[in-house]
Amino acid sequence: MKQKPARDLARENEKLMGCLEVGKLLTSTLELKKILGLVMTKVSQLIDAQNWSLLLRDPTTGELTFEIVVGTHQNLIKGFCLTRGEGIAGHVAETGDSLFVSGAQKDPRFTPRVDTLTGFQTESIVCLPLKIRGTVLGVIEIINVKDLEGFDSYDYPFLSVLADYAAIAIENSRYLERIEQMGITDEYTGLRNTRYLHQVLDELTQREPTHKDVLAVVFADIDNFKQVVDRHGHLSGSQVLKEIGESISTCLAEKDILVKYGGDEYVIVLPGRNKQAAIDLTQKILRLLRASTYLKSEGDPVRVTASFGIAVYPEDAQTKKDLLLLADHCMYDVKKGRKDGVGVSGSKGP
Repeated sequence: MKQKPARDLARENEKLMGCLEVGKLLTSTLELKKILGLVMTKVSQLIDAQNWSLLLRDPTTGELTFEIVVGTHQNLIKGFCLTRGEGIAGHVAETGDSLFVSGAQKDPRFTPRVDTLTGFQTESIVCLPLKIRGTVLGVIEIINVKDLEGFDSYDYPFLSVLADYAAIAIENSRYLERIEQMGITDEYTGLRNTRYLHQVLDELTQREPTHKDVLAVVFADIDNFKQVVDRHGHLSGSQVLKEIGESISTCLAEKDILVKYGGDEYVIVLPGRNKQAAIDLTQKILRLLRASTYLKSEGDPVRVTASFGIAVYPEDAQTKKDLLLLADHCMYDVKKGRKDGVGVSGSKGP
């Protein structure tokens, strides 16, 4: 039996140690970028080529995005998107099968868009799916491998192990993200919940306030909501609350935060808005709720009004607790009186 040259044995040992290093990191952290970064570092170190990329697949659209790029023009390529099924990588993502393509320019599946962007000349492509339980989460793509003929025997086994590790890391990260989202999301409305509210307000108020850190908090309580539940039942009541949340959201900017707070209460966090801006926005929401109809699909639709209370940081309160209590108190003053209105800290309201 012919013995392998010492150089080949050393190379195989490097690959083995690379797999062990990635495997060890995989069991010690859930930081996806750290794991995928190490995977692609090892791939680029141990497979002689010109470019090495890891693309993540959007589970909804099927688009592939260049997440990690090693080699030439990496700043141009990172973040670049391929449409579903586009190029060799897109084909691999759709079929779940690896591809080794020489003469890439002549392959009908090849897309020249990346070459056009960078001025690079793609000659050959090696592409492996990052697949777990039949689902493709992304691909590893290597461009212009120096020894494509020997790749199948010498490099593919090592690369397939790292691809499996990358797929596990992506799936673990997505599971963690789902769990974290569940922890800060109201299950009935899909809005952020009280836990998230406190996280955000801690971040926004636990520093020395400046004139740039103005922050308004608006409490909202749906008037006479018990009558809605008594008349339509709890399931329909939950649907009304979801639809109300959707109505309020249409009035908010991207940086504004809507939270489902209690049974029929909401809190709106308005970073960067002073008192007058908060009043104007809240009046807009008030008018929209008055004009809206909910449960339209049912024979007995619902109309609602709401009571609001506004407090501003740091003008009215310097702590999260005081800010929430003050906005809540302003809202209850309205609720105990005329309802269907806006209470403002430091004034009788508009």
